[in-house]
Amino acid sequence: MVSFARQMGVLLLLPLLAPSSGEGQVPAVAVERQLARELELSLGDTLRLGSEAAGTGTLVTIGAIYEPRPDPAEIAKRERHIRMHLPDLAALLGTPDRVDRLSIGLRPGISAEEASSALNRSAYGYRAYSSASIASESSQTFQVVSRFHRAIAIITIVASTVFVLCIMLLKVEERRLDAALMRFVGVRRRTIFGALLLEALLVAVLGSLLGTGLAWAAGAATNAYYRRFFDTGLTFSLITPGIVWFSVFLSLALGILAGALAAWRLVRTNPLVLWGRG
Repeated sequence: MVSFARQMGVLLLLPLLAPSSGEGQVPAVAVERQLARELELSLGDTLRLGSEAAGTGTLVTIGAIYEPRPDPAEIAKRERHIRMHLPDLAALLGTPDRVDRLSIGLRPGISAEEASSALNRSAYGYRAYSSASIASESSQTFQVVSRFHRAIAIITIVASTVFVLCIMLLKVEERRLDAALMRFVGVRRRTIFGALLLEALLVAVLGSLLGTGLAWAAGAATNAYYRRFFDTGLTFSLITPGIVWFSVFLSLALGILAGALAAWRLVRTNPLVLWGRG
């Protein structure tokens, strides 16, 4: 037998709306997997639950061990939950016919906003909200973090654009003698410009492939570490095809633009100047 003395307000979240156990039987509860692992509990074990640490509590048995759905809003709270039949929970807390909150399922085709408005007009003492409005309210922190990340991304793109342009200018400067020699033998400016632009495109393609690989590896390492740290299946780093295509397109566009500017500057320079005689 295991005595359990945590506060019920922390543990008993999301009670099951199902019939209670029969008379003379020990009520069964469902225990979250992380809690069962931390307390070394298994199916069939007996617990003593109470609303106060000093109380005698009620004997219950573990009827199920469940895996909670990953929730970003709960990940940092480090709370552990159990689930009980609602009548058993009411008897344990000594507050029959009272609930803090409950969920109502709607049939397909019924608007959640209209249903919540109808419920709020029909009686007082409670407030009904749609799941979308609750999700929007609880995700404000994540929206702020998302805007912060977007601002960092914009600054990074601007800085990387300047960096790429400087690299391409330095790389083209190394081809001064080659460009001067090609001009002396009659190679047209357009041909030289196209060759330098093609080289910049190849560099941008290789950079895109390398960057995508590094991003995937970093995302996999991030997910592996934090899933183990928080003991959850939540995805912390998600690289979608949309993000990949946008990054590749941006990389190619910036690479071609930087290469075109550097090549245009080179082909417009007098061959004698490029050769060092001007």
